[in-house]
Amino acid sequence: MRKVTYVSLESDEGMHASYEAALSDLESRLGHRHPLFIGGKQFTTTREFAVRSPVDQEVITGHFQQAGEEEAKAAVEVARDAYPAWSRTDPAERVAAMRATATALEREVYHLAALITMEAGKTRAEAVAEVGEAVDMIRYHCDLYERADGFVVPMRPEVPGATNRSVMRPHGVWAVISPFNFPLVLAAGAAGAALLTGNTVVLKPASKTPLSGIRLYEAFVEGGVPDGAVNLVTGPGHPFGEVVTAHPAVDGIAFTGSREVGMWLMRTFLARQAYPKPVVAEMGSKNPCIVTGTADLEKAVEGVARAAFGYGGQKCSATSRVYVQHEVAEEFARMLIRRAGEIVVGDPREREVFMGPLISAQAKQTFEAAVARCRQDGGRVLAGGQVLEKGALARGFYVQPTVVAGLPESHPLMKHELFVPFLCVQPVASLDEAVRLSNDTGYGLIAGIFAEDPEEVRSFFDGIRSGVCYANRQGGATTGAWPGVQPFGGWKASGSAGKGVGGPYYLLSYLREQAQSSQNGL
Repeated sequence: MRKVTYVSLESDEGMHASYEAALSDLESRLGHRHPLFIGGKQFTTTREFAVRSPVDQEVITGHFQQAGEEEAKAAVEVARDAYPAWSRTDPAERVAAMRATATALEREVYHLAALITMEAGKTRAEAVAEVGEAVDMIRYHCDLYERADGFVVPMRPEVPGATNRSVMRPHGVWAVISPFNFPLVLAAGAAGAALLTGNTVVLKPASKTPLSGIRLYEAFVEGGVPDGAVNLVTGPGHPFGEVVTAHPAVDGIAFTGSREVGMWLMRTFLARQAYPKPVVAEMGSKNPCIVTGTADLEKAVEGVARAAFGYGGQKCSATSRVYVQHEVAEEFARMLIRRAGEIVVGDPREREVFMGPLISAQAKQTFEAAVARCRQDGGRVLAGGQVLEKGALARGFYVQPTVVAGLPESHPLMKHELFVPFLCVQPVASLDEAVRLSNDTGYGLIAGIFAEDPEEVRSFFDGIRSGVCYANRQGGATTGAWPGVQPFGGWKASGSAGKGVGGPYYLLSYLREQAQSSQNGL
Protein backbone atom coordinates (compact mmCIF):
# COMPACT_ATOMS: atom_id res chain seq x y z
CA MET A 1 0.00 0.00 0.00
CA ARG A 2 1.00 3.61 -0.46
CA LYS A 3 2.11 5.19 2.82
CA VAL A 4 -0.28 7.73 4.38
CA THR A 5 1.41 9.97 6.93
CA TYR A 6 0.02 12.68 9.16
CA VAL A 7 1.13 15.36 6.72
CA SER A 8 -0.24 13.66 3.60
CA LEU A 9 -3.53 12.65 5.28
CA GLU A 10 -6.28 12.80 2.62
CA SER A 11 -3.94 12.63 -0.39
CA ASP A 12 -4.17 8.85 -0.98
CA GLU A 13 -7.29 8.36 -3.07
CA GLY A 14 -6.62 4.64 -3.35
CA MET A 15 -7.21 3.87 0.31
CA HIS A 16 -10.93 4.63 0.45
CA ALA A 17 -12.39 1.46 -1.07
CA SER A 18 -10.15 -0.76 1.06
CA TYR A 19 -10.94 1.17 4.22
CA GLU A 20 -14.70 1.11 3.61
CA ALA A 21 -14.67 -2.64 2.98
CA ALA A 22 -12.71 -3.18 6.19
CA LEU A 23 -15.09 -0.91 8.11
CA SER A 24 -18.12 -2.82 6.89
CA ASP A 25 -16.52 -6.11 7.91
CA LEU A 26 -15.50 -4.76 11.33
CA GLU A 27 -18.90 -3.35 12.22
CA SER A 28 -20.45 -6.79 11.87
CA ARG A 29 -17.93 -8.22 14.37
CA LEU A 30 -17.94 -5.68 17.20
CA GLY A 31 -19.28 -6.38 20.66
CA HIS A 32 -17.41 -9.63 21.39
CA ARG A 33 -15.94 -10.62 24.75
CA HIS A 34 -12.17 -10.51 25.12
CA PRO A 35 -9.90 -12.19 27.69
CA LEU A 36 -6.63 -11.23 29.35
CA PHE A 37 -3.47 -12.82 27.94
CA ILE A 38 -0.93 -13.97 30.52
CA GLY A 39 1.82 -16.42 29.69
CA GLY A 40 0.19 -17.28 26.38
CA LYS A 41 -3.06 -18.31 28.10
CA GLN A 42 -6.45 -16.62 28.12
CA PHE A 43 -7.94 -15.56 31.44
CA THR A 44 -11.29 -14.15 32.48
CA THR A 45 -12.16 -12.36 35.69
CA THR A 46 -15.29 -11.95 37.74
CA ARG A 47 -15.81 -8.41 36.40
CA GLU A 48 -16.15 -7.06 32.87
CA PHE A 49 -16.53 -3.62 31.39
CA ALA A 50 -18.14 -2.61 28.12
CA VAL A 51 -16.59 -0.02 25.82
CA ARG A 52 -18.86 2.16 23.71
CA SER A 53 -17.70 3.92 20.59
CA PRO A 54 -17.22 7.70 20.82
CA VAL A 55 -18.54 7.80 17.25
CA ASP A 56 -21.90 6.43 18.35
CA GLN A 57 -22.59 5.52 21.97
CA GLU A 58 -25.13 2.95 20.86
CA VAL A 59 -22.28 0.85 19.42
CA ILE A 60 -20.43 -1.41 21.87
CA THR A 61 -16.95 -2.15 20.55
CA GLY A 62 -16.44 -5.00 23.00
CA HIS A 63 -16.64 -6.45 26.49
CA PHE A 64 -13.31 -6.64 28.34
CA GLN A 65 -11.93 -8.15 31.51
CA GLN A 66 -11.35 -5.86 34.46
CA ALA A 67 -8.02 -7.10 35.76
CA GLY A 68 -7.53 -6.86 39.50
CA GLU A 69 -4.50 -7.02 41.73
CA GLU A 70 -4.20 -10.80 41.37
CA GLU A 71 -4.12 -10.71 37.55
CA ALA A 72 -1.69 -7.80 37.44
CA LYS A 73 0.70 -9.59 39.79
CA ALA A 74 0.41 -12.81 37.80
CA ALA A 75 1.29 -11.01 34.56
CA VAL A 76 4.36 -9.40 36.16
CA GLU A 77 5.56 -12.72 37.57
CA VAL A 78 5.09 -14.54 34.28
CA ALA A 79 7.07 -11.81 32.53
CA ARG A 80 9.79 -12.14 35.17
CA ASP A 81 10.02 -15.89 34.60
CA ALA A 82 10.17 -15.42 30.81
CA TYR A 83 12.90 -12.77 30.97
CA PRO A 84 16.04 -14.99 31.22
CA ALA A 85 15.25 -16.96 28.07
CA TRP A 86 14.07 -13.96 26.02
CA SER A 87 17.01 -11.77 27.04
CA ARG A 88 19.44 -14.52 25.99
CA THR A 89 17.74 -15.04 22.64
CA ASP A 90 20.01 -14.18 19.73
CA PRO A 91 19.40 -10.50 18.90
CA ALA A 92 18.88 -11.47 15.27
CA GLU A 93 15.93 -13.64 16.34
CA ARG A 94 14.40 -10.78 18.28
CA VAL A 95 14.81 -8.50 15.28
CA ALA A 96 13.15 -11.13 13.08
CA ALA A 97 10.23 -11.41 15.51
CA MET A 98 9.73 -7.65 15.54
CA ARG A 99 9.90 -7.42 11.75
CA ALA A 100 7.35 -10.21 11.49
CA THR A 101 5.16 -8.26 13.91
CA ALA A 102 5.37 -5.20 11.67
CA THR A 103 4.42 -7.32 8.66
CA ALA A 104 1.43 -8.73 10.54
CA LEU A 105 0.23 -5.19 11.32
CA GLU A 106 0.80 -4.01 7.76
CA ARG A 107 -1.19 -6.92 6.38
CA GLU A 108 -4.22 -5.77 8.41
CA VAL A 109 -3.72 -2.04 7.90
CA TYR A 110 -7.27 -1.18 6.86
CA HIS A 111 -8.94 -3.44 9.41
CA LEU A 112 -6.79 -1.90 12.14
CA ALA A 113 -7.56 1.59 10.85
CA ALA A 114 -11.30 0.85 10.89
CA LEU A 115 -10.93 -0.41 14.46
CA ILE A 116 -9.11 2.77 15.51
CA THR A 117 -11.91 4.83 13.96
CA MET A 118 -14.60 3.03 15.92
CA GLU A 119 -12.63 2.76 19.15
CA ALA A 120 -10.84 6.14 19.25
CA GLY A 121 -12.97 8.24 16.88
CA LYS A 122 -10.23 8.97 14.33
CA THR A 123 -10.96 9.83 10.73
CA ARG A 124 -9.93 7.30 8.11
CA ALA A 125 -6.82 9.20 7.08
CA GLU A 126 -5.64 9.69 10.67
CA ALA A 127 -6.33 6.03 11.46
CA VAL A 128 -4.57 4.65 8.38
CA ALA A 129 -1.63 6.94 9.11
CA GLU A 130 -1.40 5.66 12.68
CA VAL A 131 -1.15 2.04 11.52
CA GLY A 132 1.53 3.05 9.02
CA GLU A 133 3.44 4.83 11.75
CA ALA A 134 3.30 1.77 14.01
CA VAL A 135 4.70 -0.40 11.22
CA ASP A 136 7.47 2.09 10.46
CA MET A 137 8.23 2.56 14.15
CA ILE A 138 8.96 -1.13 14.68
CA ARG A 139 10.97 -1.43 11.46
CA TYR A 140 12.99 1.68 12.17
CA HIS A 141 13.92 0.43 15.62
CA CYS A 142 14.94 -2.93 14.13
CA ASP A 143 17.16 -1.21 11.58
CA LEU A 144 18.67 0.96 14.29
CA TYR A 145 19.38 -2.01 16.56
CA GLU A 146 21.10 -3.86 13.74
CA ARG A 147 23.19 -0.86 12.67
CA ALA A 148 24.29 -0.37 16.27
CA ASP A 149 25.30 -4.04 16.47
CA GLY A 150 23.12 -4.44 19.55
CA PHE A 151 24.90 -1.45 21.16
CA VAL A 152 28.13 -3.35 21.75
CA VAL A 153 31.07 -0.91 21.48
CA PRO A 154 34.76 -1.93 21.69
CA MET A 155 36.83 0.15 24.13
CA ARG A 156 40.57 0.71 24.57
CA PRO A 157 42.38 -2.05 26.51
CA GLU A 158 43.90 -0.85 29.78
CA VAL A 159 46.78 -3.37 29.45
CA PRO A 160 48.20 -5.33 26.48
CA GLY A 161 46.14 -8.40 25.69
CA ALA A 162 42.97 -7.16 27.38
CA THR A 163 39.62 -6.91 25.60
CA ASN A 164 37.30 -4.19 26.79
CA ARG A 165 33.85 -3.27 25.57
CA SER A 166 30.69 -1.45 26.54
CA VAL A 167 27.55 -3.55 26.28
CA MET A 168 23.99 -2.27 26.64
CA ARG A 169 21.89 -4.83 28.50
CA PRO A 170 18.11 -5.06 29.08
CA HIS A 171 16.66 -4.18 32.47
CA GLY A 172 14.07 -6.96 32.81
CA VAL A 173 10.29 -6.58 33.09
CA TRP A 174 8.64 -3.42 31.72
CA ALA A 175 5.10 -2.29 32.41
CA VAL A 176 3.84 -0.43 29.33
CA ILE A 177 0.82 1.83 29.88
CA SER A 178 -0.49 3.21 26.60
CA PRO A 179 -2.96 6.05 25.89
CA PHE A 180 -6.29 6.25 24.08
CA ASN A 181 -5.30 8.84 21.50
CA PHE A 182 -2.66 6.73 19.70
CA PRO A 183 -3.76 3.29 20.89
CA LEU A 184 -1.67 1.31 18.39
CA VAL A 185 1.49 3.27 17.62
CA LEU A 186 2.43 4.40 21.13
CA ALA A 187 1.88 0.92 22.50
CA ALA A 188 3.86 -0.55 19.60
CA GLY A 189 6.67 1.97 20.05
CA ALA A 190 7.21 1.32 23.75
CA ALA A 191 6.40 -2.41 23.92
CA GLY A 192 8.24 -3.10 20.66
CA ALA A 193 11.37 -1.27 21.82
CA ALA A 194 11.37 -3.10 25.14
CA LEU A 195 10.94 -6.51 23.50
CA LEU A 196 13.48 -5.84 20.76
CA THR A 197 16.16 -5.00 23.31
CA GLY A 198 15.55 -8.19 25.32
CA ASN A 199 13.12 -7.06 27.98
CA THR A 200 9.75 -8.67 28.68
CA VAL A 201 6.50 -6.71 28.78
CA VAL A 202 3.18 -6.38 30.57
CA LEU A 203 1.04 -4.16 28.35
CA LYS A 204 -2.01 -2.32 29.71
CA PRO A 205 -3.85 -0.39 27.02
CA ALA A 206 -6.13 2.54 27.85
CA SER A 207 -9.56 1.43 29.05
CA LYS A 208 -11.22 3.48 26.32
CA THR A 209 -9.27 1.68 23.55
CA PRO A 210 -8.39 -1.84 24.74
CA LEU A 211 -9.15 -3.64 21.48
CA SER A 212 -6.27 -1.94 19.66
CA GLY A 213 -3.95 -3.21 22.39
CA ILE A 214 -5.29 -6.73 21.99
CA ARG A 215 -4.68 -6.62 18.23
CA LEU A 216 -1.11 -5.47 18.86
CA TYR A 217 -0.59 -8.30 21.33
CA GLU A 218 -1.84 -10.77 18.72
CA ALA A 219 0.59 -9.33 16.17
CA PHE A 220 3.49 -9.80 18.60
CA VAL A 221 2.47 -13.43 19.10
CA GLU A 222 2.05 -13.97 15.36
CA GLY A 223 5.49 -12.44 14.86
CA GLY A 224 7.08 -15.02 17.13
CA VAL A 225 7.36 -13.40 20.55
CA PRO A 226 7.17 -16.37 22.96
CA ASP A 227 4.64 -17.01 25.71
CA GLY A 228 5.26 -14.85 28.74
CA ALA A 229 7.60 -12.41 27.03
CA VAL A 230 4.58 -10.27 26.18
CA ASN A 231 1.41 -10.21 28.28
CA LEU A 232 -1.73 -8.08 28.15
CA VAL A 233 -4.14 -7.01 30.86
CA THR A 234 -7.12 -4.71 30.48
CA GLY A 235 -8.97 -2.59 33.00
CA PRO A 236 -8.65 0.67 34.92
CA GLY A 237 -5.41 2.30 36.00
CA HIS A 238 -6.09 1.20 39.54
CA PRO A 239 -5.05 -1.33 40.78
CA PHE A 240 -2.58 -1.86 37.91
CA GLY A 241 -0.54 1.22 38.82
CA GLU A 242 -0.43 0.21 42.47
CA VAL A 243 0.85 -3.25 41.57
CA VAL A 244 3.54 -2.29 39.06
CA THR A 245 4.98 0.54 41.18
CA ALA A 246 5.32 -1.77 44.19
CA HIS A 247 6.23 -5.14 42.66
CA PRO A 248 9.97 -5.83 42.99
CA ALA A 249 10.00 -7.74 39.68
CA VAL A 250 9.05 -4.63 37.67
CA ASP A 251 12.26 -3.10 36.34
CA GLY A 252 10.86 -0.19 34.33
CA ILE A 253 7.66 1.63 33.43
CA ALA A 254 6.82 3.19 30.06
CA PHE A 255 3.88 5.57 30.28
CA THR A 256 2.09 7.96 27.95
CA GLY A 257 -0.67 10.08 29.41
CA SER A 258 -1.38 12.97 31.71
CA ARG A 259 1.18 14.91 33.69
CA GLU A 260 -0.62 14.10 36.95
CA VAL A 261 -0.57 10.33 36.43
CA GLY A 262 2.96 10.32 35.02
CA MET A 263 4.36 12.25 37.96
CA TRP A 264 2.50 9.96 40.38
CA LEU A 265 4.02 6.91 38.70
CA MET A 266 7.55 8.32 38.87
CA ARG A 267 7.31 9.41 42.52
CA THR A 268 5.57 6.24 43.66
CA PHE A 269 7.83 3.85 41.74
CA LEU A 270 10.95 5.50 43.16
CA ALA A 271 9.55 5.47 46.69
CA ARG A 272 8.42 1.85 46.66
CA GLN A 273 11.38 0.16 44.99
CA ALA A 274 14.59 -0.85 46.72
CA TYR A 275 16.74 1.10 44.23
CA PRO A 276 16.20 3.58 41.36
CA LYS A 277 14.51 2.19 38.27
CA PRO A 278 13.71 3.92 34.97
CA VAL A 279 10.42 5.52 33.98
CA VAL A 280 9.98 6.53 30.34
CA ALA A 281 7.14 9.03 30.45
CA GLU A 282 5.56 11.32 27.86
CA MET A 283 3.12 13.59 29.66
CA GLY A 284 1.55 15.98 27.19
CA SER A 285 2.09 19.65 26.53
CA LYS A 286 0.64 23.08 25.81
CA ASN A 287 2.26 23.49 22.42
CA PRO A 288 2.85 27.01 21.09
CA CYS A 289 3.18 28.25 17.52
CA ILE A 290 4.70 31.61 16.60
CA VAL A 291 3.67 33.59 13.52
CA THR A 292 6.02 36.45 12.71
CA GLY A 293 5.50 39.45 10.48
CA THR A 294 7.41 37.72 7.68
CA ALA A 295 5.22 34.60 7.69
CA ASP A 296 3.32 33.26 4.71
CA LEU A 297 -0.10 33.61 6.32
CA GLU A 298 -1.87 31.06 4.13
CA LYS A 299 0.71 28.48 5.07
CA ALA A 300 0.55 29.49 8.74
CA VAL A 301 -3.24 29.35 8.95
CA GLU A 302 -3.38 25.92 7.33
CA GLY A 303 -0.62 24.55 9.54
CA VAL A 304 -2.16 25.90 12.72
CA ALA A 305 -5.69 24.74 11.87
CA ARG A 306 -4.54 21.21 11.07
CA ALA A 307 -2.43 20.96 14.20
CA ALA A 308 -5.04 22.48 16.51
CA PHE A 309 -8.12 20.66 15.22
CA GLY A 310 -6.85 17.37 13.77
CA TYR A 311 -8.34 14.56 15.88
CA GLY A 312 -10.17 17.22 17.88
CA GLY A 313 -7.01 18.52 19.52
CA GLN A 314 -6.60 15.20 21.34
CA LYS A 315 -2.90 14.91 20.58
CA CYS A 316 0.05 15.63 22.82
CA SER A 317 1.37 17.46 19.75
CA ALA A 318 -1.71 19.62 19.12
CA THR A 319 -1.22 23.37 18.79
CA SER A 320 -3.06 25.10 21.62
CA ARG A 321 -1.42 28.56 21.74
CA VAL A 322 -0.54 30.93 18.87
CA TYR A 323 1.57 34.05 19.31
CA VAL A 324 1.19 36.42 16.34
CA GLN A 325 3.16 39.59 15.75
CA HIS A 326 0.97 42.70 15.86
CA GLU A 327 1.47 43.72 12.24
CA VAL A 328 -0.18 40.53 10.93
CA ALA A 329 -2.36 39.58 13.91
CA GLU A 330 -5.63 40.96 12.57
CA GLU A 331 -5.25 39.39 9.14
CA PHE A 332 -4.12 36.05 10.61
CA ALA A 333 -7.14 35.96 12.95
CA ARG A 334 -9.54 36.76 10.12
CA MET A 335 -8.09 33.97 7.96
CA LEU A 336 -8.01 31.47 10.84
CA ILE A 337 -11.65 32.16 11.75
CA ARG A 338 -12.65 31.48 8.16
CA ARG A 339 -10.57 28.29 8.02
CA ALA A 340 -12.03 27.00 11.30
CA GLY A 341 -15.51 27.49 9.88
CA GLU A 342 -14.62 25.38 6.84
CA ILE A 343 -13.61 22.33 8.88
CA VAL A 344 -16.08 19.49 8.49
CA VAL A 345 -17.04 17.97 11.84
CA GLY A 346 -18.97 14.73 11.99
CA ASP A 347 -18.94 10.96 11.90
CA PRO A 348 -15.30 10.03 11.17
CA ARG A 349 -16.42 7.09 9.04
CA GLU A 350 -17.51 9.62 6.42
CA ARG A 351 -14.90 10.47 3.82
CA GLU A 352 -15.26 14.27 3.91
CA VAL A 353 -14.98 14.62 7.70
CA PHE A 354 -11.81 16.23 9.06
CA MET A 355 -12.69 16.26 12.78
CA GLY A 356 -14.60 13.48 14.49
CA PRO A 357 -15.83 13.18 18.09
CA LEU A 358 -14.07 13.73 21.37
CA ILE A 359 -13.27 10.51 23.19
CA SER A 360 -15.76 10.79 26.06
CA ALA A 361 -18.47 12.73 27.86
CA GLN A 362 -15.78 13.95 30.25
CA ALA A 363 -13.82 15.43 27.35
CA LYS A 364 -16.95 17.16 26.08
CA GLN A 365 -17.48 18.61 29.57
CA THR A 366 -13.89 19.87 29.57
CA PHE A 367 -14.60 21.65 26.28
CA GLU A 368 -17.81 23.21 27.57
CA ALA A 369 -16.13 24.33 30.79
CA ALA A 370 -13.23 25.92 28.86
CA VAL A 371 -15.59 27.92 26.63
CA ALA A 372 -17.64 29.06 29.62
CA ARG A 373 -14.50 30.02 31.59
CA CYS A 374 -13.16 31.99 28.63
CA ARG A 375 -16.34 34.06 28.37
CA GLN A 376 -16.65 34.46 32.13
CA ASP A 377 -13.11 35.84 32.40
CA GLY A 378 -13.41 38.35 29.58
CA GLY A 379 -12.05 36.32 26.69
CA ARG A 380 -13.62 36.37 23.22
CA VAL A 381 -14.76 33.31 21.30
CA LEU A 382 -13.78 34.11 17.72
CA ALA A 383 -14.93 30.81 16.17
CA GLY A 384 -16.81 27.73 17.33
CA GLY A 385 -17.60 27.26 20.97
CA GLN A 386 -20.64 25.01 20.51
CA VAL A 387 -21.46 21.37 21.20
CA LEU A 388 -23.00 19.65 18.16
CA GLU A 389 -26.04 17.54 19.04
CA LYS A 390 -28.25 17.46 15.96
CA GLY A 391 -29.33 14.13 14.52
CA ALA A 392 -26.86 11.27 14.80
CA LEU A 393 -24.22 13.57 16.33
CA ALA A 394 -26.23 13.50 19.56
CA ARG A 395 -25.10 9.88 20.02
CA GLY A 396 -21.43 10.92 20.19
CA PHE A 397 -19.27 13.69 21.61
CA TYR A 398 -19.04 16.28 18.85
CA VAL A 399 -17.97 19.91 19.26
CA GLN A 400 -16.89 22.76 17.03
CA PRO A 401 -13.25 23.74 16.43
CA THR A 402 -12.84 26.78 18.64
CA VAL A 403 -10.60 29.84 18.51
CA VAL A 404 -10.44 32.30 21.42
CA ALA A 405 -8.58 35.52 22.17
CA GLY A 406 -8.26 38.16 24.86
CA LEU A 407 -7.13 35.96 27.74
CA PRO A 408 -4.26 37.16 29.94
CA GLU A 409 -1.07 35.15 29.60
CA SER A 410 -1.35 33.93 33.19
CA HIS A 411 -4.85 32.50 32.64
CA PRO A 412 -5.23 28.74 33.28
CA LEU A 413 -6.58 28.23 29.75
CA MET A 414 -3.22 29.51 28.46
CA LYS A 415 -1.24 27.20 30.75
CA HIS A 416 -3.11 23.92 31.22
CA GLU A 417 -3.41 21.15 28.65
CA LEU A 418 -7.08 20.62 27.73
CA PHE A 419 -6.97 17.90 25.03
CA VAL A 420 -9.90 19.44 23.15
CA PRO A 421 -10.08 21.64 19.99
CA PHE A 422 -9.57 24.92 21.86
CA LEU A 423 -6.97 27.33 20.44
CA CYS A 424 -5.83 30.53 22.18
CA VAL A 425 -4.50 33.35 19.97
CA GLN A 426 -2.35 36.12 21.44
CA PRO A 427 -0.77 39.14 19.72
CA VAL A 428 2.87 39.93 20.56
CA ALA A 429 5.24 42.79 19.79
CA SER A 430 8.27 40.74 18.73
CA LEU A 431 9.75 37.32 18.12
CA ASP A 432 11.68 37.60 21.39
CA GLU A 433 8.43 38.15 23.30
CA ALA A 434 6.80 35.22 21.49
CA VAL A 435 9.67 32.86 22.38
CA ARG A 436 9.63 34.03 26.00
CA LEU A 437 5.89 33.43 26.31
CA SER A 438 6.14 30.10 24.49
CA ASN A 439 8.69 28.93 27.04
CA ASP A 440 6.69 30.22 30.01
CA THR A 441 4.98 26.93 30.79
CA GLY A 442 5.84 23.76 32.66
CA TYR A 443 5.67 21.78 29.42
CA GLY A 444 8.13 21.46 26.56
CA LEU A 445 7.05 18.92 23.97
CA ILE A 446 6.66 20.68 20.60
CA ALA A 447 6.81 24.23 19.30
CA GLY A 448 6.42 25.65 15.83
CA ILE A 449 7.11 28.84 13.92
CA PHE A 450 6.03 30.39 10.64
CA ALA A 451 8.59 32.90 9.38
CA GLU A 452 10.09 33.45 5.94
CA ASP A 453 13.19 35.12 7.39
CA PRO A 454 15.86 32.41 7.96
CA GLU A 455 17.39 34.47 10.76
CA GLU A 456 14.08 34.41 12.63
CA VAL A 457 13.89 30.64 12.25
CA ARG A 458 17.44 30.25 13.58
CA SER A 459 16.64 32.52 16.52
CA PHE A 460 13.56 30.41 17.28
CA PHE A 461 15.50 27.14 17.24
CA ASP A 462 18.16 28.65 19.51
CA GLY A 463 15.71 30.03 22.05
CA ILE A 464 12.81 27.60 22.26
CA ARG A 465 12.80 25.02 25.05
CA SER A 466 10.94 22.08 23.51
CA GLY A 467 11.98 18.60 22.52
CA VAL A 468 10.60 18.89 18.96
CA CYS A 469 10.72 22.10 16.93
CA TYR A 470 9.13 22.77 13.52
CA ALA A 471 9.44 25.67 11.09
CA ASN A 472 6.94 26.48 8.33
CA ARG A 473 5.15 23.15 8.51
CA GLN A 474 1.95 23.62 6.54
CA GLY A 475 0.84 20.03 7.08
CA GLY A 476 0.71 20.64 10.84
CA ALA A 477 2.36 23.46 12.77
CA THR A 478 3.27 21.16 15.67
CA THR A 479 2.08 17.75 14.45
CA GLY A 480 3.34 15.08 12.12
CA ALA A 481 6.37 13.35 13.69
CA TRP A 482 7.30 10.13 11.91
CA PRO A 483 9.77 7.40 13.00
CA GLY A 484 13.21 7.87 11.51
CA VAL A 485 12.24 11.33 10.31
CA GLN A 486 11.49 13.29 13.49
CA PRO A 487 11.99 11.87 17.00
CA PHE A 488 9.12 12.59 19.39
CA GLY A 489 10.11 13.42 22.94
CA GLY A 490 9.67 16.24 25.40
CA TRP A 491 11.49 18.44 27.86
CA LYS A 492 10.40 19.62 31.30
CA ALA A 493 7.05 18.11 32.35
CA SER A 494 6.45 16.77 28.84
CA GLY A 495 8.88 13.88 29.17
CA SER A 496 11.29 12.02 31.41
CA ALA A 497 13.50 10.02 29.08
CA GLY A 498 15.18 12.74 27.04
CA LYS A 499 15.22 10.34 24.08
CA GLY A 500 12.45 10.75 21.52
CA VAL A 501 10.40 7.75 20.39
CA GLY A 502 11.16 7.00 16.75
CA GLY A 503 14.58 8.62 17.07
CA PRO A 504 18.17 7.35 17.10
CA TYR A 505 18.50 7.15 20.90
CA TYR A 506 15.10 5.87 22.02
CA LEU A 507 16.11 2.21 22.36
CA LEU A 508 18.71 3.23 24.94
CA SER A 509 15.83 4.09 27.28
CA TYR A 510 15.23 0.34 27.70
CA LEU A 511 18.88 -0.61 28.21
CA ARG A 512 21.59 -0.12 30.82
CA GLU A 513 25.33 -0.15 30.33
CA GLN A 514 27.67 -2.91 31.41
CA ALA A 515 31.43 -2.52 31.02
CA GLN A 516 33.13 -5.84 30.20
CA SER A 517 36.87 -6.45 30.45
CA SER A 518 38.75 -9.70 29.94
CA GLN A 519 42.39 -10.68 29.80
CA ASN A 520 41.52 -13.74 27.72
CA GLY A 521 39.30 -12.23 25.07
CA LEU A 522 35.52 -11.97 24.78
